[in-house]
Amino acid sequence: MAITKALSDPSRVRILLALRRQELCVCQITELFGFAPSTMSKHLSILHQAGLILSRKTERWVYYRLPDQSMPVAVREALDWVRKSLAKTEEVKIDTQRLNKILRMDLKEICRRQCRRPGC
Repeated sequence: MAITKALSDPSRVRILLALRRQELCVCQITELFGFAPSTMSKHLSILHQAGLILSRKTERWVYYRLPDQSMPVAVREALDWVRKSLAKTEEVKIDTQRLNKILRMDLKEICRRQCRRPGC
């Protein structure tokens, strides 16, 4: 049930697709989608509770990634379905272009800029 809840929101599906290439800092994910930190936190929490993403904290940075090959079958099948069904949509192509630009930016600057926004 947690997996279907997580996949029921298009923004959470887009987050999963953004993570398909590499681990990302929460600041980078937030920059990509432009959500308020509280909204991003809620989305990431739902994905994490469903087992669709993993997190690690290094100093003040929190990074998210897709699980490795030892994930439960239901998680693997859900992620495979997302990749096969939705990875080539126009919205995901735009997200990928934006993410490429974000990955070239300084991580500390991204986080500093976000903390100046309301709700940080």
